[in-house]
Amino acid sequence: MSRRGWVLFLAMSVIWGVPYLLIKVAVEDLSPVVVVFARCAIGAALLVPWTIARGHLRPALRQWRWLLAFTLLEMTGPWLLLSYAETSLSSSLTGLLVAAVPFVAAIAGRVLGEERLTPVRLAGMGLGVVGIAVLLGLDVGGAQLLPLLAVALTVIGYGTAPLIVTRKLADVPGVAASSIALVVTAVVYAPFALTRLDEVGRADGAALLSVAVLGVVCTALALSLFFALIREVGPQRALVITFLNPAVAVLLGVLVLDEPFTLGLALGLPLVVAGCVLATRRNEPRAADEPAVETPVP
Repeated sequence: MSRRGWVLFLAMSVIWGVPYLLIKVAVEDLSPVVVVFARCAIGAALLVPWTIARGHLRPALRQWRWLLAFTLLEMTGPWLLLSYAETSLSSSLTGLLVAAVPFVAAIAGRVLGEERLTPVRLAGMGLGVVGIAVLLGLDVGGAQLLPLLAVALTVIGYGTAPLIVTRKLADVPGVAASSIALVVTAVVYAPFALTRLDEVGRADGAALLSVAVLGVVCTALALSLFFALIREVGPQRALVITFLNPAVAVLLGVLVLDEPFTLGLALGLPLVVAGCVLATRRNEPRAADEPAVETPVP
């Protein structure tokens, strides 16, 4: 991976490990739809003027169908689902469950014929499933089914959305695609959020600050970097950031929110991370793809 790729990779690993903490703080005082709407509105306010100034809005809108599909899978669905899930799940547990994203990406890539699933990658997926099972068995005894289902749907969205970027939106600038997606998501949730604006007046400073950081850093900045990362290293390797996201989420949850570092986290996190590393391991070239080596005639 290039130096630019590593910089983008490390930045995204940290930036998208933080939202679990911020969402957990925000939903203490604000409903999930308000959090998503505010996050998108702030992000759009920063990215739309840039998109218009660069003259990228009209070209991007030519791919509006695929932009809508990306928006649904990457933002409109997952962000509300995550906010809802964290009304009952801890931020560290949610972050760890989202580490299953590379498994979905690997399967989707195989179905679309982009990469084959080698025995090593299949073993990694199995190891990751064991890790998630350990986590669920030890830590989710009191959790309700719907929050867990919400995280599962989020994982599916996050695992498939980057494929749309590389296959259908390769010619669309990342900032333009992000700004349009943010506007669409904000418009979708506006009717529900605007009727709850009284929550903003009652929310404490920590919740409001969390939403602001979500919008500026974890949305506007992060989406711009994420598109750059996808185009630099490809969708499956870009999703390797989810190896480190859970570690950041767990660390912040334990240190800032005093969430317990449970036996399930201690055992499940290393298994999931190891499984993800193996599951998205770069394939060796097929023998047929390698240049033939002529055997000298004795």
